[in-house]
Amino acid sequence: MTPPPGWYRDPKAPHLERWWDGTAWTEYRRTPEVTAPMPVAGASGRSRAVAVTAAAVVLVAAIVTGAVVLGQGEDQGGAELETAPTYSTEAPPSPTPTGSEPSADDPAVVTDELNGITLPLLDGWVRPKYVAEDDVVMTTDGTYDCPGDDGVCRHGLVMSRTVTENDERSPRVLAEQDIEDAAESAYDRDTIGRRPYGGMESHEVVTSGPVAVAGRAGWFVRWRVTTAEGPGGYVQSTVFPSRVGTESPVCVRYVFDAGPDGPPLADMDRITKGIRSFADPDGGGGVGSSVGPGEG
Repeated sequence: MTPPPGWYRDPKAPHLERWWDGTAWTEYRRTPEVTAPMPVAGASGRSRAVAVTAAAVVLVAAIVTGAVVLGQGEDQGGAELETAPTYSTEAPPSPTPTGSEPSADDPAVVTDELNGITLPLLDGWVRPKYVAEDDVVMTTDGTYDCPGDDGVCRHGLVMSRTVTENDERSPRVLAEQDIEDAAESAYDRDTIGRRPYGGMESHEVVTSGPVAVAGRAGWFVRWRVTTAEGPGGYVQSTVFPSRVGTESPVCVRYVFDAGPDGPPLADMDRITKGIRSFADPDGGGGVGSSVGPGEG
């Protein structure tokens, strides 16, 4: 059985402890805490001194042994054990960076590894933190109290997901099917039944049409939504074929609050135009861009 995540004796340096994440060793290490023995009632000062001295000898021996074992590990190419003892003593360290974190080469993108795309992280947008909605890849910076039911709202969200509900492959059909659900999820009822904007009262189609995304021919639909509370907002569903795996359709949803505090609508087009495929990082697109026959 695989040991649970926890601090264990480092197989390459037994004088240290190393964090095991449940499947492999991480780079986190620490010096074990040495707990002095509790004095026994009636014990003499000499007895306590002997106990402390013995603890020090054990610590020194561990350090010497660790140095020897570490040297042996380096001689053997640095091979590490794949398993660890089954005990844990402390909470995990801070999470290591994931694929959604900025890279050294391009800190201004977020990565959707499942669909093989990257999206540009524009000014005013951040990676998601403490977001209940599924598939969110970025949000506007900061939150505010929802104008309807109690809760915390954000002025903008961008989501990326694979369309798996049916066998339909037409980006136009899928975008037209998705936009209603996108609007209701954003502005009518949330996942636990609350109405953060008092409910959606009406909508109108602002625009729709073909769009080139990451070198593939797609389709987008944008609605203007009126809500009972607050200024309402804009919702857009953009669907295009993935260039990885089975090339399943990818849907990128945009949810922008209307009013002066919402992000500029131009950000929808800028993000769409900046989406890139792992397979063709130089191929972009955008509303109104053309894609040659056979590429869609």
